[in-house]
Amino acid sequence: MGKLLKKLNEQYNFEISSGYIYYSMANYMKDKGMDGFAHFFNKQAEEEFEHAEKLRQFLFEVDVRPELESIEKPQVEFGNFTETFKTAYEHEQEVTRRINELVDLAAEEKDHRVTSLLQWYVDEQVEEEDNFRGIIERLERIGESWAGLYIYDGELGRR
Repeated sequence: MGKLLKKLNEQYNFEISSGYIYYSMANYMKDKGMDGFAHFFNKQAEEEFEHAEKLRQFLFEVDVRPELESIEKPQVEFGNFTETFKTAYEHEQEVTRRINELVDLAAEEKDHRVTSLLQWYVDEQVEEEDNFRGIIERLERIGESWAGLYIYDGELGRR
């Protein structure tokens, strides 16, 4: 397995790990009685597993058997609601950084198959970061007010 495909396998594992992080955030929110926020993070986790599956299928298509690595236990406490979403946003920024590194490596190795695949991830990360920035902005305006949080919880529950 070449360097680029090895890095794709690492990203495959990172996407699975991301799903675990979002499930942990969902559990944290559910424990706080915020079912809408929990629903949001459950959906986020499911998306991460879909992203991993897309990488897994691609690796098989280029004749590479994906390898699973051990997954680190995610944190279980995240602070207040705004802090939790800020942690998620920072995680998405790390995903973006990793995707950009892969794009650079694909260009360096002139692997157009991988470049084509990664364009979807680049576009997805623009959407993800924008989504989290918007949520954080709303939460900062709410200011941890329970009345506002309950209303927003209901909105995010309809995701």
